[in-house]
Amino acid sequence: MYSFIFFSLLLVAGYFIYGKFIEKVFVIRPEVTTPAYRLEDGVDFVPMPKWKTVLIQLLNIAGTGPIFGAIAGALFGPAAFAWIVFGCIFAGAVHDYKVGMLSLRSNGQNISEIVGKYLGNIPRQIMRVFSIVLLIFVGVVFVYTPAEVLRTLLGHSHIGAIDPTSIGFFYVIIAVIIAYYLLATVLPIDKIIGRIYPIFGACLLIMAVGITAMMFITGEVRTIPEFAFQNMRPDRDTNILGRIFPFLFITIACGAISGFHATQSPLMARCLKNEKEGRQVFYGSMILEGIIAMIWAAVTMAHFNHVGVAGAAAPTAPNIVTNVSITYLGVVGGILAVFGVVAAPITSGDTAFRSARLTIADILGMDQKPIKNRFLISIPLYAIGIALVMFAVADRANFNIIWRYFAWSNQTLATIGLWAAAAYLAKTGKLYCVALIPAAFMTSVVTSYFFTATETLGPLVTAITGSSETTYIVGLVIGIGLAIVLLITFIAFIGVKQNGSIKEVVTPNGVVEQPAP
Repeated sequence: MYSFIFFSLLLVAGYFIYGKFIEKVFVIRPEVTTPAYRLEDGVDFVPMPKWKTVLIQLLNIAGTGPIFGAIAGALFGPAAFAWIVFGCIFAGAVHDYKVGMLSLRSNGQNISEIVGKYLGNIPRQIMRVFSIVLLIFVGVVFVYTPAEVLRTLLGHSHIGAIDPTSIGFFYVIIAVIIAYYLLATVLPIDKIIGRIYPIFGACLLIMAVGITAMMFITGEVRTIPEFAFQNMRPDRDTNILGRIFPFLFITIACGAISGFHATQSPLMARCLKNEKEGRQVFYGSMILEGIIAMIWAAVTMAHFNHVGVAGAAAPTAPNIVTNVSITYLGVVGGILAVFGVVAAPITSGDTAFRSARLTIADILGMDQKPIKNRFLISIPLYAIGIALVMFAVADRANFNIIWRYFAWSNQTLATIGLWAAAAYLAKTGKLYCVALIPAAFMTSVVTSYFFTATETLGPLVTAITGSSETTYIVGLVIGIGLAIVLLITFIAFIGVKQNGSIKEVVTPNGVVEQPAP
């Protein structure tokens, strides 16, 4: 219990202390007119009040990751708390703030253009493809998971002659979600997203406050194990996938750091009224998402004693969400709480497809004010997305494959975003280590995972080495080695040679970057 309270308070303190420091490092310009006003088009560039941009940013980034990921991460024990807190403060929120503010300074450009601007054209082309693929994966995952949660919630009863557990009813839920996504993708941002999100936000608030309060009222908070330098997964000695490094850092992605956020931040960068709002919108929303992850990791450990439970004995995430919500808050409160959980992926899925549309439009130079242009991009995107959803529905194992690739590509995108942020800070003569250190750490995580996980190169490496234990060691050596090489290379060629090579100049058109004299 005390570990949960301590880490939760530390997370909040991180916003006020380290968040303010990160803002100071970036050097905001409150006097500059933002793209929301300079490029206002009534579709994507729309000035919005701060409370609304904070709420939309939170709902955009808080998919099922900080909920389902935290539930799965609870298997590791309170080590999950440490990763959520330190990951949020020093990596995830830094990543979101830097990418969001760089997008704002670049007239709302997407992550691939930002990467290309500071790391070169080849990384730009890679990121264009990578980000679109990730966004489609995100859209698919965030169609399937809320549908699954709703199906689980309704599974205990029948609506007339309709069986909520039937595959036909599951398809109906999926169809309704996809229809909403399509409207949210093509309509102006203030027509649906700006109006319906306050309702979703209220459900999310009821979920977070209600479940936390009931965890204390019922006394179950006292059953949360205290932090120790220990991995509590029962299969940690027999299964390399049960090791904390790198698997905990991939399992809990969105609750600590997420590359998907880099695709979402430009949406709100186009709606901010002033640069001084950036810390609340970008850094603050990541901290709020971390709090959501903390709640679900804690309630999973407390209510289900999920620590040390694995395999067939482990309840599924939708069952945990539904059972905890109804047990703690009753039927009515539980349903509202579940809808709060459902709101998280739905409000991320809709903007995932919207971000994919904007990314493709930026690549093609296609004006998005005419609605026909929006449909020209959206229809092929949804055709691919629907095909992948059908693939996932056909077999739960198919969805697990999509989820794992989504998780790894998500963290990889975040890693590249941190390297781009570090390059910007170095080239403008600022304290670049705040982005460089987490970039190097995440490089070791995603690379080690790539060489050890069963869905990537793990089986191939094991076939060569002869044992999974050797594969694990090889993965660690390659991951940590690559991180060190990139770290040294960055410091030598960007941190030293190009330090202060860019000068930022305030103009009527915003902050413009020029070669330093």
